[in-house]
Amino acid sequence: MADFEIKNGVAVIPEGTTTIGMRAFSGCSSLQSITIPESVTEIGESAFFDCRALTDVTIPDSVTGIGKCAFGDCDSLANLQIPAGVTAIGASAFDGCKQLKEISIPDGITTIEDGVFCGCESLTDVVIPDSVTGIGNYAFRACRSLKSVTIPDSVTYIGAGAFSF
Repeated sequence: MADFEIKNGVAVIPEGTTTIGMRAFSGCSSLQSITIPESVTEIGESAFFDCRALTDVTIPDSVTGIGKCAFGDCDSLANLQIPAGVTAIGASAFDGCKQLKEISIPDGITTIEDGVFCGCESLTDVVIPDSVTGIGNYAFRACRSLKSVTIPDSVTYIGAGAFSF
Protein backbone atom coordinates (compact mmCIF):
# COMPACT_ATOMS: atom_id res chain seq x y z
CA MET A 1 0.00 0.00 0.00
CA ALA A 2 1.25 3.45 -0.91
CA ASP A 3 1.97 6.02 1.78
CA PHE A 4 0.04 9.24 2.10
CA GLU A 5 0.00 12.05 4.57
CA ILE A 6 -2.25 14.84 5.71
CA LYS A 7 -0.22 18.02 5.93
CA ASN A 8 -1.72 21.43 6.67
CA GLY A 9 -5.20 19.93 6.14
CA VAL A 10 -4.39 18.58 2.66
CA ALA A 11 -4.16 14.91 1.72
CA VAL A 12 -2.45 13.84 -1.46
CA ILE A 13 -3.09 10.25 -2.44
CA PRO A 14 -0.19 8.81 -4.46
CA GLU A 15 -0.49 7.99 -8.14
CA GLY A 16 -1.00 4.27 -8.67
CA THR A 17 -3.67 3.98 -5.98
CA THR A 18 -6.77 2.43 -7.61
CA THR A 19 -9.29 2.35 -4.76
CA ILE A 20 -9.95 4.50 -1.74
CA GLY A 21 -11.23 1.83 0.62
CA MET A 22 -14.03 1.66 3.15
CA ARG A 23 -13.62 4.33 5.86
CA ALA A 24 -10.12 5.22 4.61
CA PHE A 25 -10.33 8.81 5.88
CA SER A 26 -13.50 8.55 7.97
CA GLY A 27 -13.51 11.02 10.86
CA CYS A 28 -10.31 12.86 9.84
CA SER A 29 -11.20 16.12 11.55
CA SER A 30 -8.21 18.04 10.15
CA LEU A 31 -8.76 17.09 6.49
CA GLN A 32 -9.74 20.17 4.46
CA SER A 33 -8.81 19.23 0.90
CA ILE A 34 -7.99 16.05 -0.98
CA THR A 35 -6.23 15.41 -4.26
CA ILE A 36 -7.24 12.12 -5.84
CA PRO A 37 -5.02 10.83 -8.65
CA GLU A 38 -6.25 9.65 -12.08
CA SER A 39 -5.36 6.07 -11.16
CA VAL A 40 -8.32 5.88 -8.71
CA THR A 41 -11.46 4.25 -10.15
CA GLU A 42 -13.49 3.66 -6.98
CA ILE A 43 -14.24 5.66 -3.84
CA GLY A 44 -15.36 3.17 -1.20
CA GLU A 45 -18.15 3.13 1.35
CA SER A 46 -17.78 5.87 4.00
CA ALA A 47 -14.32 6.74 2.62
CA PHE A 48 -14.58 10.38 3.74
CA PHE A 49 -17.51 10.05 6.16
CA ASP A 50 -17.59 12.68 8.92
CA CYS A 51 -14.66 14.71 7.57
CA ARG A 52 -16.34 17.88 8.82
CA ALA A 53 -13.54 20.30 7.79
CA LEU A 54 -13.39 18.96 4.22
CA THR A 55 -14.31 21.81 1.86
CA ASP A 56 -12.84 20.84 -1.49
CA VAL A 57 -12.58 17.55 -3.38
CA THR A 58 -11.51 17.01 -6.96
CA ILE A 59 -12.72 13.66 -8.24
CA PRO A 60 -10.80 12.63 -11.36
CA ASP A 61 -12.46 11.43 -14.58
CA SER A 62 -11.15 7.92 -13.90
CA VAL A 63 -13.62 7.36 -11.04
CA THR A 64 -16.65 5.27 -12.03
CA GLY A 65 -18.16 4.55 -8.61
CA ILE A 66 -18.78 6.44 -5.39
CA GLY A 67 -19.73 4.23 -2.45
CA LYS A 68 -22.51 4.42 0.11
CA CYS A 69 -22.00 7.31 2.59
CA ALA A 70 -18.69 8.17 0.87
CA PHE A 71 -18.95 11.87 1.76
CA GLY A 72 -21.70 11.63 4.39
CA ASP A 73 -21.67 14.33 7.06
CA CYS A 74 -18.96 16.34 5.30
CA ASP A 75 -20.92 19.39 6.33
CA SER A 76 -18.32 21.92 5.08
CA LEU A 77 -18.04 20.40 1.59
CA ALA A 78 -18.91 23.23 -0.78
CA ASN A 79 -17.07 22.36 -4.00
CA LEU A 80 -17.59 19.05 -5.74
CA GLN A 81 -17.72 18.01 -9.36
CA ILE A 82 -18.85 14.46 -10.14
CA PRO A 83 -17.10 13.34 -13.35
CA ALA A 84 -19.08 12.14 -16.36
CA GLY A 85 -17.70 8.59 -16.08
CA VAL A 86 -19.39 7.92 -12.73
CA THR A 87 -22.11 5.31 -13.27
CA ALA A 88 -22.93 4.49 -9.64
CA ILE A 89 -23.39 6.66 -6.57
CA GLY A 90 -24.25 4.75 -3.40
CA ALA A 91 -27.08 5.51 -1.00
CA SER A 92 -26.50 8.51 1.28
CA ALA A 93 -23.22 9.30 -0.52
CA PHE A 94 -23.59 13.05 0.11
CA ASP A 95 -26.05 12.93 3.02
CA GLY A 96 -25.49 15.90 5.34
CA CYS A 97 -23.26 17.95 3.02
CA LYS A 98 -24.88 21.15 4.28
CA GLN A 99 -22.70 23.60 2.33
CA LEU A 100 -23.03 21.88 -1.07
CA LYS A 101 -24.71 24.46 -3.31
CA GLU A 102 -24.77 22.75 -6.67
CA ILE A 103 -24.32 19.29 -8.03
CA SER A 104 -24.02 17.92 -11.53
CA ILE A 105 -25.44 14.42 -11.88
CA PRO A 106 -23.65 12.54 -14.69
CA ASP A 107 -25.55 11.06 -17.65
CA GLY A 108 -24.40 7.54 -16.78
CA ILE A 109 -26.44 7.42 -13.57
CA THR A 110 -29.66 5.39 -13.92
CA THR A 111 -30.91 5.56 -10.34
CA ILE A 112 -30.55 8.26 -7.72
CA GLU A 113 -30.22 6.04 -4.66
CA ASP A 114 -31.94 6.46 -1.29
CA GLY A 115 -30.84 9.54 0.65
CA VAL A 116 -28.01 10.47 -1.74
CA PHE A 117 -28.43 14.23 -1.27
CA CYS A 118 -30.49 14.17 1.93
CA GLY A 119 -29.69 17.13 4.17
CA CYS A 120 -27.87 19.15 1.50
CA GLU A 121 -29.41 22.31 2.94
CA SER A 122 -27.67 24.76 0.56
CA LEU A 123 -28.51 22.90 -2.67
CA THR A 124 -30.60 25.24 -4.84
CA ASP A 125 -30.97 23.67 -8.30
CA VAL A 126 -30.95 20.10 -9.56
CA VAL A 127 -31.09 18.86 -13.13
CA ILE A 128 -31.66 15.13 -13.34
CA PRO A 129 -30.27 13.65 -16.57
CA ASP A 130 -32.34 11.65 -19.07
CA SER A 131 -30.47 8.46 -18.11
CA VAL A 132 -32.20 8.39 -14.70
CA THR A 133 -35.26 6.15 -14.38
CA GLY A 134 -35.72 6.21 -10.60
CA ILE A 135 -35.31 8.55 -7.65
CA GLY A 136 -34.91 6.74 -4.33
CA ASN A 137 -36.54 7.26 -0.96
CA TYR A 138 -35.52 10.52 0.73
CA ALA A 139 -33.04 11.26 -2.09
CA PHE A 140 -33.39 15.04 -1.65
CA ARG A 141 -35.01 15.13 1.80
CA ALA A 142 -34.33 18.28 3.85
CA CYS A 143 -32.82 20.18 0.90
CA ARG A 144 -34.37 23.34 2.34
CA SER A 145 -32.93 25.75 -0.26
CA LEU A 146 -33.99 23.69 -3.28
CA LYS A 147 -35.85 26.02 -5.66
CA SER A 148 -35.69 24.21 -8.98
CA VAL A 149 -35.73 20.54 -9.94
CA THR A 150 -35.81 19.27 -13.50
CA ILE A 151 -37.12 15.70 -13.72
CA PRO A 152 -36.98 14.09 -17.17
CA ASP A 153 -39.71 11.93 -18.74
CA SER A 154 -37.42 8.91 -18.28
CA VAL A 155 -38.15 8.86 -14.52
CA THR A 156 -40.79 6.22 -13.77
CA TYR A 157 -40.33 6.02 -10.00
CA ILE A 158 -40.04 8.66 -7.28
CA GLY A 159 -39.57 7.14 -3.82
CA ALA A 160 -41.16 7.92 -0.49
CA GLY A 161 -40.24 11.36 0.88
CA ALA A 162 -37.89 11.98 -2.05
CA PHE A 163 -38.32 15.77 -1.80
CA SER A 164 -39.82 16.04 1.69
CA PHE A 165 -38.95 18.89 4.03
